[in-house]
Amino acid sequence: MSDKNHLNEPSSELTTHTGASTELAVQDKFTDPGVPAHRPRLADIDPKSAKRNERIVIWLFVLSCLGAIGSVVAYVAVPPDGTTEGVRTSTLLLGLGIAVSLLGIGIAGIQWAKALMADTEMVQERHPIRSSDEVRADAVKDLNDGLEDSGVVGRRGLLKGAAVSALALFPLTIAVPLIGSVGGDWNVSKFKHTMWKKGTRLAIDPSGRPIKVSDVNIGSAFHVIPETSEEYRESHEWITEKSKAVVLMVRLRPEELKSDQSPEGEQWSHEGIVAYSKICTHVGCPVALYEQQTHHLLCPCHQSTFDVADSAKVVFGPAKRPLPQLPITVDDEGYLVAQGDFAEPIGPSFWERLK
Repeated sequence: MSDKNHLNEPSSELTTHTGASTELAVQDKFTDPGVPAHRPRLADIDPKSAKRNERIVIWLFVLSCLGAIGSVVAYVAVPPDGTTEGVRTSTLLLGLGIAVSLLGIGIAGIQWAKALMADTEMVQERHPIRSSDEVRADAVKDLNDGLEDSGVVGRRGLLKGAAVSALALFPLTIAVPLIGSVGGDWNVSKFKHTMWKKGTRLAIDPSGRPIKVSDVNIGSAFHVIPETSEEYRESHEWITEKSKAVVLMVRLRPEELKSDQSPEGEQWSHEGIVAYSKICTHVGCPVALYEQQTHHLLCPCHQSTFDVADSAKVVFGPAKRPLPQLPITVDDEGYLVAQGDFAEPIGPSFWERLK
């Protein structure tokens, strides 16, 4: 019995021998390839090439500076004037300036690293926590050599100046618009009321064509704005007033509506047609994704979901309040009209809610 147990026990000598053999086999099969031989770049052996690459990097930084200055000029010279065309032009010029500034810095940094900085691979072996004085001195020397090769200090003063200028000017592309907006209109009480008034017709966004009941089929959804004159839609006020008054209107079967009345019992829908503010009550993103089968409205920013069939109550997501409902009816000509403004202020819940 003891002989069998002895035979079944693994031999420590055999284990050691097997482990050593395996390690030797691994070493024989996988050898350390070491660091490949350095292949010099053209800029390393040709001073003209190095100078040419330096000029390229300098001009890229100069381009970045011009882009930053251009964005500031665009912000001051072409401010958004309230019209769609004006806002589009201002945003385009400001965005182009920021893009040129940032791309100039990024491409210049890449070109600098690839063509001018040292690319020799170095290996540093593992060592105790504190290196010897000789190793520490060598490390300091390597750092100084790296700084010298990168051109950050010492030589290439023009390149250094261009880089510093580009990095110093780029923050202006963000700081100037932010500072300029500090003195803006922060009167959030303006969101307590919109353009909707009793008798205002519902119109299709963006054409402004009034909507008849016969135009709205069951399951359809309309992006709605108040009916106004074409002249007003070209005015400076329109884009601001429209942003507060935008509505999403859908038509359900009347029996699918769980609630279509105000707290006072007034009828706020017409033959299954309901209208709600498109401004999410979470942070104000446009709620415009309608799922016909579930009657859910989805906010694409943070996935707040509202039930159209039940007074746009929140069924999922971070929003805390239902979407404000626009009370609607129909006039004598068959057009859908508002009964009045929203019953409560539109927009996120963190704003003041006093009526």
